[in-house]
Amino acid sequence: MKKIVKERNDIAFYLKMYPLTSIHPKAYNNAKTIVCEKSIKLLEDAYAKKTLPAPSCKTDVIDKNIALAKKLGIRGTPAIILPDGRMISGNKKAENLIKLILGK
Repeated sequence: MKKIVKERNDIAFYLKMYPLTSIHPKAYNNAKTIVCEKSIKLLEDAYAKKTLPAPSCKTDVIDKNIALAKKLGIRGTPAIILPDGRMISGNKKAENLIKLILGK
């Protein structure tokens, strides 16, 4: 995503934190911390397996994201919902994802 955003100013991503707590026990609190702080740096730190501080706010955003994922049948990450409503799972090369986003 970072590569695409850097290359294309006409494409943006909206991220919803969906912690997979069954395989990442700290993911729920990490997701809450990232949401509370609205911090891309903390998101990158989490991906780098750095320790994050405890959440600094009370929020139900993560619980709502988990409920939405279940409703949509999302069971893993990454899951990308394209502008036309199609959903794709898994990592994609930037150039392939651009084509999917643009419908080419």
